[in-house]
Amino acid sequence: MSFFAVDGLTMRFGGLTALDDVSFEVDRGMIFSIIGPNGSGKSTAFNCISGIYQPTAGKIYFEGEGISGLAPHHIARLGIARTFQNIELFSTETTIDNLMLGRHQHMHSGVWSGVAMLGRATSAAREETENRERVQWIIELLDLVRVRDRPVGELPYGTQKRVELARALAMEPKLLLVDEPSAGMNADERAEVAVRMRELRAELDVTILLIEHHVQLAIGLADRVLALNFGKPIAQGAPEEIRQHPEVIKAYLGDG
Repeated sequence: MSFFAVDGLTMRFGGLTALDDVSFEVDRGMIFSIIGPNGSGKSTAFNCISGIYQPTAGKIYFEGEGISGLAPHHIARLGIARTFQNIELFSTETTIDNLMLGRHQHMHSGVWSGVAMLGRATSAAREETENRERVQWIIELLDLVRVRDRPVGELPYGTQKRVELARALAMEPKLLLVDEPSAGMNADERAEVAVRMRELRAELDVTILLIEHHVQLAIGLADRVLALNFGKPIAQGAPEEIRQHPEVIKAYLGDG
């Protein structure tokens, strides 16, 4: 059994079929990209994987165990974390506090009580210190030291995207779902995203499942690629195969 697998995933909303019999496998340590235009079903797939949606049909497996139908917090505890296309951070909280919230599943004394040190015992204080040290390491890894104590709502869009990625990493995932990391970015910023994804895989030994509207970035990063069109898989394979696939060229690469 593969590290992660989707088998016959189908998602219907009334008369609309957002995903239609989608299957793929991801090996441990891989960067696997799902490409497609808006409305192709990429984010729907992520919502099914992370437990936000319950699939109409099909199965999802992680480390050999079925996870279809599990609640999002159960899936997160198994070691799957995600970012979102639309940034979902606590805008009035600082960078470090947002990351500490990402550590909640590793903390037994409670996030807010641990952060505020409300008369907790020595074990709780030790736990809070250890988690803060881990968060600080992630902050340094993603070059967020200068904004560590600033409310994230005050930060530029690109920096907020990094904070959201850092919060997902604070969960110490085995599988990281990255949703449109270059959305709203220019060419230089997209290049930085590509470098960062490769560094994270090498540094953290994390498997990455990536969805990205910018197909050149997605294909350039990936070990394998799945192309969707209107919820249906039209091609799957190595990056060079996808670049040369007639249906992919027609659907995604024809406009550059």
